[in-house]
Amino acid sequence: MCELESASDGTDKPGNEHQHNHPQQGGPGTRTDSSVEQELLEHEAERADEAERELHDRAEHGEHAGHDEDGDHADHDGHGGMHAGHEQMFRRRFFVSTLLSIPVLLYSPFIQGALGFSSPTFPGSTWITPVFAVVVFAYGGVPFLKMAVPELKDRSPGMMTLISMAIVVAFLYSVASLFIPGTTPFFWELVTLIDIMLLGHWIEMRSVRAASGALDELAKLMPDTAERVTESGETEEVHVSELQDGDVLLVRPGASVPADGEVVEGASSVDESMITGESRPVDKEEGSDVVAGTVNQDGSLRVRVTKTGDDTTLAGIMRLVEDAQQSKSKTQLLADRASGWLFYAALGVAAITGVAWVIAVGLNIAVLERVVTVLVIACPHALGLAVPLVVAINTSTAARNGILIRDRIAMEEARNLDTVMFDKTGTLTKGEQGVVGVETADSWTEEEAFEVAAGVEGDSEHMIARAIRTAAEERGVKRASVSNFENLRGLGVKATVEGKLVHLGGPNLIEKLGIDRPSSMASFADEAGSNAQTVIYLIQDESEVVAAFALADVIREESRQTIDALHTMDIEVAMLTGDSEDVAKAVSEELGIDQYFAEVLPEEKDTKVEQLQSEGKLVAMVGDGVNDAPALTRADVGIAIGSGTDVAIESGDIILVENNPRDVVRLIKLSKASYRKMQENLVWATGYNVFALPLAAGVLAPIGILLSPAIGAVFMSLSTVIVAINARRLRGVDLS
Repeated sequence: MCELESASDGTDKPGNEHQHNHPQQGGPGTRTDSSVEQELLEHEAERADEAERELHDRAEHGEHAGHDEDGDHADHDGHGGMHAGHEQMFRRRFFVSTLLSIPVLLYSPFIQGALGFSSPTFPGSTWITPVFAVVVFAYGGVPFLKMAVPELKDRSPGMMTLISMAIVVAFLYSVASLFIPGTTPFFWELVTLIDIMLLGHWIEMRSVRAASGALDELAKLMPDTAERVTESGETEEVHVSELQDGDVLLVRPGASVPADGEVVEGASSVDESMITGESRPVDKEEGSDVVAGTVNQDGSLRVRVTKTGDDTTLAGIMRLVEDAQQSKSKTQLLADRASGWLFYAALGVAAITGVAWVIAVGLNIAVLERVVTVLVIACPHALGLAVPLVVAINTSTAARNGILIRDRIAMEEARNLDTVMFDKTGTLTKGEQGVVGVETADSWTEEEAFEVAAGVEGDSEHMIARAIRTAAEERGVKRASVSNFENLRGLGVKATVEGKLVHLGGPNLIEKLGIDRPSSMASFADEAGSNAQTVIYLIQDESEVVAAFALADVIREESRQTIDALHTMDIEVAMLTGDSEDVAKAVSEELGIDQYFAEVLPEEKDTKVEQLQSEGKLVAMVGDGVNDAPALTRADVGIAIGSGTDVAIESGDIILVENNPRDVVRLIKLSKASYRKMQENLVWATGYNVFALPLAAGVLAPIGILLSPAIGAVFMSLSTVIVAINARRLRGVDLS
C-alpha cells in the first residue's frame, strides 16, 4: 500500500505577491511558485508523489485529496501527512532494499575477498548478484529516476537528477560488465549506494517533518467533534463539519471551542495563547466572542456559532501561514539560483574527474567510482533546504506569538529597519480617554471627588464618563448614590448627591455658572492645557469648584517599553497623528519619540511615509489595517496592529493579532534571528560542497584517502540533517 500521499491539492497555489513589487529574480533551478512544503522537500515532495502514483493504485488511500469533505480538522491533515507519507515510503523501501542487498553483498567477489570468506555455490549462483541488484535498482532506485523526470521537464535539474545519473551510470556499467570480458561488476556498490540514499532520505524526512509542522500544530487545535444543544435542551455529539451558524454549543471546562461564536450563557476564562500569543487566560461572559481552537478553562459556556469551517479565525490564520510559506524571500531566491548552478558545477567536476582519472589510471572501475561519488556528494539538498526549513519554523513561531506573516520578503526586510512609524491613536495610545491627573480643594480628598464624580456620571456611555468611572474603579472607590440626574447639552451634567447639587463639566460650564476657580485649580488647568489634556471640573452648589480632572488619550505602558527597546536596537521612532500639534508634541516628549507629524489627514499618511523613504530610510508603518491602509502599503514593511481575530485584513505585510506595540520588537528580533539561521545554513551548505567535491574527486588519493559512493551518500545526507537541526534551534530564540 502506497503511503506517499498526494500533495497536489493546496500545495502548488501561487504565493501572495509582495505589495511593494520587489523583483523576483530567477536563475537555473529557480521555482517561484513553490510552496514551502515543496521547498522543504525540495524535489522529493512532488517527485516522489508522482513516482508513487505510477507505482501504486491511489485508490487504496484516497484520504488525502486536498481538503477532506468530512470536516475542518481533516482539511489540513495532508500537510503533516505528506511529510509522514514520504518518511514512511523511504523507510519501507530502505528496509526492503537492504534485505534484498544482502545476497548481493554475500556473493560479491570483492566483499568475499575483503572479508576472507566464500559463499556456497550452486548452478546459477553466479546470477544471484546481478538479479538481486536489478530488483534493488527497480524497487529502491527507479523512484529516484521518476522523481527526476519533472526536474528535467521543468528544465530545472537538481538533486534527483544528480542521484539518478549516479545510479544509472553505476547500473549500466554493471550490466555491461556481464558481457564485456575484463571488466569488474559494480553491483555491490550500486545496491549499497541505493540503500544509503534511501536511509538518508528517510532520516531527512524525519527532520523535515519535525521542523516544518506549522500547519499541523494549528490544525491540532481544532476538535473533531462538538456538543450541540438541541431544542429540547439535551446535548448531542456531532462532527464539526455538521455545525451551522446559529447552533448553540456546550463547551465544557478543558474542552476546545469548536467554532467561532458568541457566549450566550455562562462565564469562564479561555486560553487564547495559541491564537493571539497572550499568555494569560481571557475572561469570557455573556456577549463575549470566542474563537475556534481556544481552550475553555474553568467554567461551562454555551456558545452560539457565528462562523464555521473555512470562515473561522483559525482557518484564516492557517491560510495566512500557508501563504507566507509559499512566498519566497530574497535569500531563498539566491539559494534557488545557487542550487541550480551547483548542478552544472557538479556535472563539470564529474566530467573533469572522469577525464583526469582515465589519464591517470586508464579506463577502469576506479574512474566510475570517482564520477559516481562526485555526482552523489554534490546533490544540492542541504542548500535547497537551508532557507525553507528556517521559513517554516519562523512562520510557526511567529503565529504562536500572535504575529501573522503575509509576505516573506517583508519579514526578511524587517531585520534592516532603521525607522518605525506608529499611528498614535489606538497604537501607542489606547484610543480612549483616561484620567491622568486630579486636583482637589483642601477640604476634599481624591477618593471623595471620584466617589461623587463617578456617581454623577452614572451609566453614561460618553467617553469622559467612562474614563471617570474606570479611574474610580481602579482606585477601589464606589459610586455615590445620586438623584435628579440631568444632562446639560454642551455643558456637562448635574445631579443631587446627599442633598447637594453637583455639576460636572468643562470650561464652558464654569463660564456659564460664572464661577471663579481657585488658583490651584487654574494652575492645574493651565498645565494640563499645555500638555493637550482635557479638564473637567466638579462643582458643588453652583458656587464652589471642589475638584478638577485632567483627561487624555491614555498612553499604553507597552509603548514606552517598545520605544526604549527600538532605541536600543538603533531604530528611530516616528509618530503620525491627526491630533493637534500640542497633543502630538506632548505624547512625543513623554515617550521619547524622535520625530512626529501632527494634524495629518488619513489620505496624507502615505506621503509622510514616502517622505521618510526619500531620506534613504527603510520604514515600517504600524497602524490600523483599515484606516491606515495606504500608509501600510507604501511602507517597506506594513504592520497592521490590533486586528484581533480579523485575519482577513488585506493591508499590511504582517498582522499583529494583539494590540500590543511590543510585538513590533518581537517581530524584528525574530526577523534578525531567522536571517542568522538562514546565513548559517547557507554557509554550511555551500562550505560543505566546496570541501566535499574535491574530496569526492579524489584530490587526496595520493595519500590514500578515497571516498566510496556509499560514503559520499552518507556525507550528503548528514549535511542535510545538520541543516535541519540548526534550523530547529530557531524555536529557542528569546522574543521577550
